[in-house]
Amino acid sequence: MDQDIILEMKHITKVYPGVTALNDVSIDLRRGEVLALLGENGAGKSTLMKVLSGIVQPTAGEIVIAGKKAEMKSITDARRLGVSIIHQELNLIGEMDAAQNIFLGREPKRFGNVIDKKKLYLDTQQIMDSLGLHLDIRTPVKKLSVARRQMIEIGKALSFGANIIIMDEPTAPLTTVEINELFRIIRGLKAEGRSVIYISHRLEEIPAICDRASILRDGCYIGTDDVARLDRDTMITMMAGRVLNDLFPKTKVEIGETLFEVKNLNTDMLHDISFTVRRGEILALTGLVGAGRTETVRAIFGVDPRDAGEIYIGGKPVSIKKPADAIRHGIAFLTEDRKEQGFVPLMSVKENITLPGLRPLQRGGVIRGAKELGIVDKYVNDLRIKTPSIHQKVKFLSGGNQQKVVLAKWLNLDADVIILDEPTRGIDVGAKSEIYAIMGEIAKKGKAIIMISSEMEEVMAVSDRAVILCEGRITGTLDRKDFAQETIMSYAMGGVS
Repeated sequence: MDQDIILEMKHITKVYPGVTALNDVSIDLRRGEVLALLGENGAGKSTLMKVLSGIVQPTAGEIVIAGKKAEMKSITDARRLGVSIIHQELNLIGEMDAAQNIFLGREPKRFGNVIDKKKLYLDTQQIMDSLGLHLDIRTPVKKLSVARRQMIEIGKALSFGANIIIMDEPTAPLTTVEINELFRIIRGLKAEGRSVIYISHRLEEIPAICDRASILRDGCYIGTDDVARLDRDTMITMMAGRVLNDLFPKTKVEIGETLFEVKNLNTDMLHDISFTVRRGEILALTGLVGAGRTETVRAIFGVDPRDAGEIYIGGKPVSIKKPADAIRHGIAFLTEDRKEQGFVPLMSVKENITLPGLRPLQRGGVIRGAKELGIVDKYVNDLRIKTPSIHQKVKFLSGGNQQKVVLAKWLNLDADVIILDEPTRGIDVGAKSEIYAIMGEIAKKGKAIIMISSEMEEVMAVSDRAVILCEGRITGTLDRKDFAQETIMSYAMGGVS
């Protein structure tokens, strides 16, 4: 074996009832390397990493670490062998501080069973110093930014002595500045001889931080190459198994009259927010993290209270004090965090799609099953939802298909105003393209779409107009013909409209 290879996963297969999640997959990892693990949603990336971290047991195959066969029966086994995983959904306790989270259940003791707080905080500070982080380790985690919480997760991995660190979509919620800080830390880990397996759908990041890329498709291994020899188009073709000629399909739609209007919306964070959306139009709300984009749509939808402001639909004022009011007036809201707020994971595709619209399906208090099945089949076909069955639990679908289920749920209510908060976050390029096409079809039906997006490329390619916010205020509004990255960024950083 090559002395530089620290990990080999050989012929890994994982079969679930009716589904082969991994089929004879083999990859290796070198010491001091950042290996990108790429593939569309459902390609098998997460399953492979769950096998490596002891969460899932493979049906066949073996793992070799530092030349020795490794038995990964649990997360504890994996940690003992120097493997730690940092999940996309961070596993920290908000009421506890960094030190308490990092050493939870492993606190240093003195006098038998008394926690040695001095050593606890000293050891934690040493870990933070090794990462070059200036962080108050006694601050409750819930008061820290997502980026800081992620750094604590990395610190926790180091506290276990991890030499192999798995990072699953680590930059999804981060700003550009925070991403650069994360990359600095990853380079520091490399310099110490630690290895990182890096999962991301943001292909522009791969050449910036990764050395090689291993690509999976439909549970199968496709290939590995140096990142320097892989351009974006090649990676996409290997991931998708086809050439995606149009990553950002823009449907031609005749834009009609104003359907939706917000006037002088104010909350404790928002100041005089006013804009309109026309029938058939995709309006982007964009800006830097913390600009007030999500807060704006939450106030519109009645999730958060507003101090002042008026909402008009079809030129008529409407009263929205709670989400039920918004839904009754034909407004749908696909939230940023689909797993927490968008769907019920343990319910089926069928149940999730029809859940908000059960009343019209009932007769005498009994759901008309045939009509319900007809509706669900229509949306599964129209939105190309990939699922073994409409009775499959949504938690087992890929991210892109979960997003389609949430879309179907709202489309079933025939809402006229569709709010999409980060509709493509955490999904692969192929699924993104499908979501954009679906948005175009929705717009063609005369619906008004409000899209929140942090991706500049997405804003400029998909939307018809863009409203840019900074610190709770609208600083600019641009028509599609005037889109320019420099202009949008200028407004996002406080330029005056």
